[in-house]
Amino acid sequence: MTVKAPDWRRERGPSPWDGERVRPLTRCQVVDRLQELGDLYAETSGGDPWAWNQARAAFLRRLAVDVRRPGFAMLIAENTVLTGCAYGFPVCVDGPWWEGLDGYLPVNLLRLAVSGRLFAIPEILVQPSVRMRYQSRDWNLARRLQRRLLTDHGAALGVTLVHRTDVETFEALRSWGWRCVADDDSRGTLQPALRRVLVLGP
Repeated sequence: MTVKAPDWRRERGPSPWDGERVRPLTRCQVVDRLQELGDLYAETSGGDPWAWNQARAAFLRRLAVDVRRPGFAMLIAENTVLTGCAYGFPVCVDGPWWEGLDGYLPVNLLRLAVSGRLFAIPEILVQPSVRMRYQSRDWNLARRLQRRLLTDHGAALGVTLVHRTDVETFEALRSWGWRCVADDDSRGTLQPALRRVLVLGP
């Protein structure tokens, strides 16, 4: 049996570009909206509802550390409610590394980090429907968030790490244009096989 994919051009309604307004938050605004951001993480992360509180708390702890990094930036998407967010920061070779990233980066990415043009994107939070539908479209919300983060900060490449067991996130990122850095290109120090390195152009 052949299943034909839906054709977005035949669907009626407003332009998909008008679905959410994307805007930045200052550090102070991030702190003011921590609970709301934690709720968004729980709503969009999927998995066992009984584990949501723990996952939400872990996300907020990570965010509390990352928001203090030099160059931190967060974008949110909202209509009548918060529908998505993404954040990142430049990879600084003269400061604390994010998630031990230096152990995973090939030499060419280290050079980008030295120049200040490598931008880490730890989180892209969007509703499950965004992961499943129209992933390759420019107006896909995840694509809009990640592209604007990179262009706003003049980054040559975005970089992120995905645990090898997190197949769902890995597949979503690949569908949004991220590509893998080959394992044999990474410098690998402490258990490099635990995570995959993905990069994204602006």
